[in-house]
Amino acid sequence: MTSLTGLNSLLLTFGKSVALLVALLIFIAYVLYADRKIWAAVMLRRGPNVVGPWGLWQSFADMLKFVFKEPVIPDGANKGIFLLAPFIMGMLALSAWAVIPIGEGWAISDLNVGILYIFAISSLSVYGIIMGGWASNSKFPFLSALRSAAQMISYEVSIGFVIITVLLCAGSLNLGDIVAAQDTRFGLFGWYWLPLFPMFVIFYVSALAETNRPPFDLVEAESELVAGFMVEYSSTPYMLFMLSEYVAIITMSALATILFLGGWLSPVPFFPFTVVPGPVWFILKVCFFFFMISMAKAIVPRYRYDQLMRLGWKVYLPVSLGMVILVAAVLQLTGWGAGMGQ
Repeated sequence: MTSLTGLNSLLLTFGKSVALLVALLIFIAYVLYADRKIWAAVMLRRGPNVVGPWGLWQSFADMLKFVFKEPVIPDGANKGIFLLAPFIMGMLALSAWAVIPIGEGWAISDLNVGILYIFAISSLSVYGIIMGGWASNSKFPFLSALRSAAQMISYEVSIGFVIITVLLCAGSLNLGDIVAAQDTRFGLFGWYWLPLFPMFVIFYVSALAETNRPPFDLVEAESELVAGFMVEYSSTPYMLFMLSEYVAIITMSALATILFLGGWLSPVPFFPFTVVPGPVWFILKVCFFFFMISMAKAIVPRYRYDQLMRLGWKVYLPVSLGMVILVAAVLQLTGWGAGMGQ
């Protein structure tokens, strides 16, 4: 009987995982479509508008094009690691969603240390880039991989301090508890984006650097490094790298939603807004944060590498560390804690 119960639980978890991955990949396809449409609108262009009505099938057409292309592997490359790198990147990017709740109780695994799990997974993704750059046996991808390691480590420090300030306020490492701590009678003004606004800004900018998005896309700077660590990749392996990048962007958007924007909570805590299902609010907030990420590419010029490092180490690190001390002092002196402001 026990073994039967365990099997049913395993099958249920497998089914939920498959459903989440399918929904996430379809969502990513339309996020990519929206990304291109936003850039086009800023530049007064049409964007994708041919494949399907209003170009809605463009992402699927691009996927088929990549799948049916012949993969080209350089003669001097380490073929095993060369092909393993994009697989690792994709696997790590998708596995972060195992603990992300899109609604109350809507998570594959409700870990008590869910925030640490996501932070660990995002830190490991740099290995896929380093493997891809080294295995290509070319100085351009290798230089880009080294840039990526330095860039991601630099901004992970700031993100870590940002997360610490939220954990101090929420009093828990569980993602669901962090959202519950923001459930106040003030609605969106009770969420952590307002009392921790400087940390919200630092998280937003650090998320751009962590996911190699403009203006911090030095890892893939076309004008300097051809196409960065992916220059020797083509076909499906290249698509896996791009897919993992967009999954990481959505993961950061979901994390910002949970940490600062109240997760699945309604921004206005009374009828009829409270009737709207929590996952709907969660998806809308993720889309809002992604819109801000997309607009950064459209309107902000690329940083130089020295500017990137100076911003991370000389500005964000001391500011985020100072905010951790300030928030801890305020919480200690005022007695505020989980669900502050209720």
